[in-house]
Amino acid sequence: MEQRKFVVPEVVVGKNVMELIGRYLGHFGSRKTMIVADKNILKLNWFQNIINNLMKKDIEYIIFDEVSENPRDYEAMLGAELFLAEDCDSIVAVGGGSPMDCAKCISIVCTNGGHILDYVGVDQIRLPGPPLICIPSTAGTAADVSQFAIILDSKIHIKKAIISKKVVPDLALIDTIPLLTMDTYLTACTGMDALTHAIEAYVSNAASPLTDVHALKAIELISKALPNAVSSNKEEVMEDMLMGSLHAGFAFSNASLGAVHALAHSLGGVLDLPHGQCNSILLEHVIDLNFEYAQDRYKDIAVAVGCEVEGLSSEEIKACLIDVISELREKLSIPEKLSEKINPELAEELYVNAINDPCMVTNPKNLSYKEVKGIYEKIFKE
Repeated sequence: MEQRKFVVPEVVVGKNVMELIGRYLGHFGSRKTMIVADKNILKLNWFQNIINNLMKKDIEYIIFDEVSENPRDYEAMLGAELFLAEDCDSIVAVGGGSPMDCAKCISIVCTNGGHILDYVGVDQIRLPGPPLICIPSTAGTAADVSQFAIILDSKIHIKKAIISKKVVPDLALIDTIPLLTMDTYLTACTGMDALTHAIEAYVSNAASPLTDVHALKAIELISKALPNAVSSNKEEVMEDMLMGSLHAGFAFSNASLGAVHALAHSLGGVLDLPHGQCNSILLEHVIDLNFEYAQDRYKDIAVAVGCEVEGLSSEEIKACLIDVISELREKLSIPEKLSEKINPELAEELYVNAINDPCMVTNPKNLSYKEVKGIYEKIFKE
């Protein structure tokens, strides 16, 4: 058996577990915490319940909400400056992947100094940050359990990955209640992000038996629950999405990802597009190129999403899997192509950024410049 590590935070799952926040901050000995959140959730009732819980426990707090959809390097630096100026001793990230990634980056700089881009890459962080608690409001990014933090280099418009067990949160409070306030398109895009996490983790060349069990369970749960999550938004459906996202997070955090995320990081950085939407549009094209390099694994995925594979050839299994993914994307009203126009200079930037993304390292096939260019050309309207 190959040596593999498997890192996850402490996780508490269930209805109203976010209201345990005061108790856990007390366990960490926190006096004053920084809440990192996006502005859209500050007015929601469930967010106010978090604030009320802190007040009951006499824990001071400040709110940092200068977080973009694709968090910028300068936002992390502003957050770190505020954290130190206000003498905070813990961080609570509330929201989707953007505030959680930004919170991780704030944590890094607070303890290690320097600029956040100094820590891009794998295992570049020397010291762990202050206690970090994540309360996700979406079922998709799994930043609440992962070893990844994604930050946009604002000068060159490239999303960069920081990968280290030192950015794994200390605690994830994963609650069904915030998921009920997502709008339909956010539910769709974050759900497809979670499905992509699971698929890429399962075919990753760094996969292991520890990650495989979580990846396949995530694929099974999400592929069945996501259409219902968009159409009905019922609590029991969101519980399946929550668990699917969690399983996918355990898988990709330890097995890494692949070409879909490499291309999506580049696309989202250059055009400032939602990450889940990018993944959704790219997924079927990457499967098409990757399939012959991980046929048995894609066959398992096809079974997990409901394909009847008995007696089918490899090409027929591939066609069935791609059809299921494509039909799911269409049901979710995620477009097949992007309407944005792109000039040759930006196009070249897209190709190069994607090829150099660290997620390419664990893709089952080493994609060429021509293949990457070909995928991008398919997703832009003429």
